[in-house]
Amino acid sequence: MRAVVTRVTSASVTIGGTVEGAIGKGFLVLLGVGPEDTQATGDKLAEKICNLRVFEDENGKMNLDLAQVGGALLVVSQFTLYADTSSRRPGFSKAAKPELAVQLYEWFLERCRERGFQVEHGQFGADMQVESVNDGPVTILFDTDKA
Repeated sequence: MRAVVTRVTSASVTIGGTVEGAIGKGFLVLLGVGPEDTQATGDKLAEKICNLRVFEDENGKMNLDLAQVGGALLVVSQFTLYADTSSRRPGFSKAAKPELAVQLYEWFLERCRERGFQVEHGQFGADMQVESVNDGPVTILFDTDKA
């Protein structure tokens, strides 16, 4: 799995003119699923992201995690994280097929919810408009193949 995690003061996803998900302080997570990913991969990534300590403490140091700041997650499916950019027109054959990707995307959402977080999301495969107010900015890349 691949994820781009941005610390935000707010984020939302709109589909067809309707806001489908919105959060205040927390993480905007763009999540891509690869063909070799499993539920165990989703578990591991959810654990890492939900415990990521990138929020500032009283001394201005990135030392607090999502739970400590009362944060939420907005998770948006993003198969383009598996783009093959060897040519000028990207290919997406390295992304998981929709049947697997949907299952693991939903698995990831549920693992984050089980940890007690508010989890908002887009709609898998939909044309979405994503807005965010990046905080810092702080953006962290995760790739479970390189962990």
